[in-house]
Amino acid sequence: MLKQIGLNSVAELFHSIPEELRLQRQLETPAALSEIELIAGFERMAARNSAAYRSSFLGAGVYSHYIPTIVDHLISRSEFFTAYTPYQPEISQGTLQVIFEFQTLVCQLTGMEVANASMYDGSTALAEAVLMAERVTNRSKVIACGAIHPEYLEVVRTYVQHAGIDFEQLDFDSTTGQASTSLAAILDDKTAAIVVQSPNFFGCVEDVSALAEKAHAAGALLIVAVTEAASLALLKSPGACGADIVIAEGQSFGVPLSFGGPYVGLFATREKFARQIPGRLVGQAYDKQGRRGFVLTLATREQHIKREKATSNICTNEGLIALAATVYLETMGRRGLQEVAEQCAQKAAYAARRIAGIEGFSLPFSAPRFNEFVVRGPGPARKLLDRLAKGNEINGGLALSRYFSDRPNDFLVCVTELNSRTEIDALIEALTVG
Repeated sequence: MLKQIGLNSVAELFHSIPEELRLQRQLETPAALSEIELIAGFERMAARNSAAYRSSFLGAGVYSHYIPTIVDHLISRSEFFTAYTPYQPEISQGTLQVIFEFQTLVCQLTGMEVANASMYDGSTALAEAVLMAERVTNRSKVIACGAIHPEYLEVVRTYVQHAGIDFEQLDFDSTTGQASTSLAAILDDKTAAIVVQSPNFFGCVEDVSALAEKAHAAGALLIVAVTEAASLALLKSPGACGADIVIAEGQSFGVPLSFGGPYVGLFATREKFARQIPGRLVGQAYDKQGRRGFVLTLATREQHIKREKATSNICTNEGLIALAATVYLETMGRRGLQEVAEQCAQKAAYAARRIAGIEGFSLPFSAPRFNEFVVRGPGPARKLLDRLAKGNEINGGLALSRYFSDRPNDFLVCVTELNSRTEIDALIEALTVG
């Protein structure tokens, strides 16, 4: 190999690496271990881990919900374990049917007419929605409400920086926590879309219908992002409120936290925009005998067509995670999802009311909420949350100073159906004592 590339030694291969950074000795790798010894070693390492939190109130885009055991059981079956892109319908009917059912469920949840086979996650789905809006309207300006998850906005900016899109971000209303009322003032005939998250990053429910009216009056589209998909089971669907494109993070539907992924992005829109949808679409068809089958109906992406005509360069979907979400949704059913959403909302309301009653604490935003809310404490939120973690083994939430330097005392609290009243009361007590 060295001779083929014109070198005489391995040292020449790494000449660009400074001498002081090179390892000049043999690797100190231990001798091979038996399986028994290896497992015992892992157990000793695991014993050094710190104790887990007794309870967690952390959300901010990733949510802890109960996952029925049937989800892991079914997605671990061998026929799903090594699922591949279903190009050949003759041998992929199971996978294609799951994706078709997934798309149907997404349409029912979002109130839209067509959904794709999934995206990587919520943030990339939002970026693809912005690009799609520019294609549909032939306009280059996109206005984002200021209370969208900051990391979602960062992903969108990365996507559009060379796409010729003027991406503007508005401040949020400091009293309500919702989109600013000054939005209408900057809408014009160059605006492709308004982008809003509801419930937004602060947990506030936006007036999606009013935003849709403003967008449509200017000839623009409304893109709605949802990071807490469980809210779709309780709140009026974005489609019913006038949204044109709806994206969501589907992690809440039977997908574990997993240190940040993999997750699954949901993407739905109106049928008239179907050919502009990114990713792929599975449809149903019938053979000469009238038997129903499933096929990959649409895949307007660069792997299949001319690159300049592609709607997206994402060449896959999150098949296994979409399967998990499908199993979860069909296991829970309409009533089960509503029960989860109601418990989230009711427990969050109880926690918010109790925290607001503690001296020195307040809720700075007045808008309606689902299962997250911002708390303003008497001192720096980071110190407060560190004290809760170390002294009480409670993950009390997210310090907003991570994203908003002008909010050092604010932190975001999330409550789901997994947080018992005992856990909430323990949080209240810990905040009161402090």
